[in-house]
Amino acid sequence: MEYKGFAQIQLLFTVLVLLTRATDGDVSYSIQEEMKQGSVIGNIAKDLGLTVNMLSARNARIDAESNRKHYSNVNIKTGDLIVAERIDRDGLCGKKASCVLKQELVLENPLELHRVSLHVQDVNDNSPHFKKDVIELEIAESADKGARFLLEEAHDADIGQNAVESYTLQSNDHFTLSVQSNSIGGKYSELILNKELDREQQQELTLVLSAIDGGVPPRSGTVAIHVTVLDANDNAPVFSQSVYKVSLPENSPLDTVVATVSATDADVGANGEVRYEFGHVSEEDLKLFSLDPVSGEIRVTGPD
Repeated sequence: MEYKGFAQIQLLFTVLVLLTRATDGDVSYSIQEEMKQGSVIGNIAKDLGLTVNMLSARNARIDAESNRKHYSNVNIKTGDLIVAERIDRDGLCGKKASCVLKQELVLENPLELHRVSLHVQDVNDNSPHFKKDVIELEIAESADKGARFLLEEAHDADIGQNAVESYTLQSNDHFTLSVQSNSIGGKYSELILNKELDREQQQELTLVLSAIDGGVPPRSGTVAIHVTVLDANDNAPVFSQSVYKVSLPENSPLDTVVATVSATDADVGANGEVRYEFGHVSEEDLKLFSLDPVSGEIRVTGPD
C-alpha cells in the first residue's frame, strides 16, 4: 500500500412567511433570508390586535435590540411588517441551527413594547467550493488495488440540506470514489484505486471532482485532481503520540502556542520529508488556530 510523506491532524422565488403567536403580546415570524427590501413579512397590527389608526396616532416604530441593524420596519398605513434591508443568514449566524433576529415594536402615549422575533430560514444561495483550485496527489506505481486516498473536503456556507450532500468523480480507468461522513456531520470523499498504475505508461492523470449540495435546485462546485505517479514510497509518517490532548484557557492571547506535533517517516529523500496540515476542520476553527507546516507548531490566531 502506498503512503505519502505527509501528515494530517483530525482536530419557489416563493416567500414563505409563517406566523406563530407568542405570549404577552409578542409575535414571532419565520422568514426566508434574502427577501427583497419592502417584502411583506406579516401584518403586525392584525397579529397584535391593533388598528392602523392606532399605529399612526401612537408613533409606531421598530427598534432593534442590542443596537443591531433595523432589518424590518412597520408600514403605519397598512400595519404590515416589511423587510428593511437584506438579511444574510449565513453572515449573521453561520452554521448555527437557529438564527433569530430580535426586535421591538414601540408604541408611544402610553409607552408600549411588543417583542418581535424573526426566525431566519436558510435558502440555497451558496455553492460548494474547495479551498484550492487543484488537489495535488502523488501516488506510487506500486500502490495496491483498493488503496484509498483522502481528498480535500468541500465547504458550503449554507446549512442543513443546502450544505454539501454528495461528491461525484469524472469517469476514468483507474479510480472510483467513496463518500463518507465525518464526526461533525460534513461529507468528504476518498479516491479508491481500482486499477494499478504504471508510471512507464502514464506519469500523470487529471481527474475532476464535483461537490453537490442538497438544495432544490442543487448547486455544485468542482476541483481538478492532479495525480503524479511516483516510484514506491512504502512508509507512512508516524506521530510521536496517537492523540494530542491540550487544555487551553479561555481568551488565550494571540500567538499562544497550543501544542507542537511531531511525526517521522522512515523513508529517505523527498519521501521522508514530513509536512503538517489540518484535516476535516471547520472554517470557523481555521480562523482560531494556525499550524506551521514544517515545525508542527499550533498557535492561537483568533479570539477564543
